[in-house]
Amino acid sequence: MRFLFQGDSITDAGRDNYENPYATGKGYPRLLEADINFDQSGHEILNCGISGNRVVDLLARWKKDCLNLKPDVLTILIGVNDVWHELNWENGVSAEVFEQVYRILLKETLKALPDIRIILMGAYVIHGEATDEKWDVFDSEVRMRRDITRKLAEEFHLDYVDLQEVFDKAQEKEAAVHWSQDGVHPTAAGHKLIAQAWKETAIKTF
Repeated sequence: MRFLFQGDSITDAGRDNYENPYATGKGYPRLLEADINFDQSGHEILNCGISGNRVVDLLARWKKDCLNLKPDVLTILIGVNDVWHELNWENGVSAEVFEQVYRILLKETLKALPDIRIILMGAYVIHGEATDEKWDVFDSEVRMRRDITRKLAEEFHLDYVDLQEVFDKAQEKEAAVHWSQDGVHPTAAGHKLIAQAWKETAIKTF
């Protein structure tokens, strides 16, 4: 079975060689690679996350980095840069366009790969040095992209992982800095949280 993880720097996690989807990096895809293959060999784990990507960047490379790879299971985590790039460089993606483009991605994927299983993970944000200065806007705008992702999961009958809920609950045990370096990028513990949340939703059914 071939698993493909798609997204931005959270998924990328230092995979470096962007022409090699088998370079899984140091984050949650690497942790899941170990877990998925621990008891049963033969599964392929591919990581095509690219740091800085917005949903429009996924669309631009979707044929090469998704459809041509023909995954059995596709996981997408996108949305935070669609907000962050607007706040920093006025180069973000509005919620309306985010939804339109995301819907195109899903339609094209299901058309090309009708037997694929797709897991959508909602974008999250917590307090940190990158998020606190414009926290109210950051939080509300990311929430909008997360709500859209959840809505699309329901519309297309896909699995959905609420990472905001996961990180919020984790902060009842440890402070935000334990889970994220800056409010966006996970620490090692944060990547473990994402991997565990993914498994709770996905792996039990394989």
